Amino acid sequence: MVGIKKSPARVTARYTITTIVMLLMIYPFIYLVLNSFASWDQVDKQLIPTKYSLRSWQWLFSNNATAAPAPWIHAFFNTFLITTISVLLMMVFAIVVAYALAKLEFHGKKFTNNFILFQMFFPGIILLVPQFLLITKVGLIDSYAGMILPTAVSLWAIFMYTNFFKSIPDALIESATLDGASQLQILFKIVVPMSKSITTVIFLFLYTERWTTLLWDMIVSKSDTTVTLNVLISQMFGPYGTYPGPMYAASVLLTLPLIVLFLLFSKNFQEGMQYTLK
Repeated sequence: MVGIKKSPARVTARYTITTIVMLLMIYPFIYLVLNSFASWDQVDKQLIPTKYSLRSWQWLFSNNATAAPAPWIHAFFNTFLITTISVLLMMVFAIVVAYALAKLEFHGKKFTNNFILFQMFFPGIILLVPQFLLITKVGLIDSYAGMILPTAVSLWAIFMYTNFFKSIPDALIESATLDGASQLQILFKIVVPMSKSITTVIFLFLYTERWTTLLWDMIVSKSDTTVTLNVLISQMFGPYGTYPGPMYAASVLLTLPLIVLFLLFSKNFQEGMQYTLK
């Protein structure tokens, strides 16, 4: 069959439309970066600033005579610490629970699986008040534990791992069992290494979601000791609202780790996404 030759005008139009759409998608980030380096008299004044300086970044990381310095570096560390511990707990819990649901037989398995599915569609905002009251009762307000523990379980991660583990042949599990391996050895030495691609997808989604969590952090954090970077950025209409340049710089700082993670794991992420879309 002879292929239909595409006209140059058609190809040009297609590439033009694609370029415009791509620019519209990435321009907000470009605008963010440009304004973080823009001269303060040009921040938010035009689409593309013409004068640039490091004043916003210097303000962000040093004591400033013109305003009370915010604990930006400490807030960034808090965000990293809380997110990393929360995601690790979510991953470990999801792997163990999903393996039990996919490969083990136990009383109440069907009920547990249905309950997880039901909770996935249950609006999390409804549980916000009970969680807050519980955290208050046990004295975990304004603490790392209070910010980590309520976010240490991901039902979505359990669901994703359960579906993947079901695709692993039972014969492989039975063979390892006959060789004397325990269920934990099978899980962490055989099953988990086979799940590298889907683990990358789950990890990146969980890390992005927890890294950008705002509402719960605002509720629990009451001091500079536990404040996260997203909470500080949310104060752009508060005490730091008159300094938009540093707010843009802080937003870039908040975004960079996610970009780095994606670049590091992009290959495994694409492989894992191919599995999830099957």
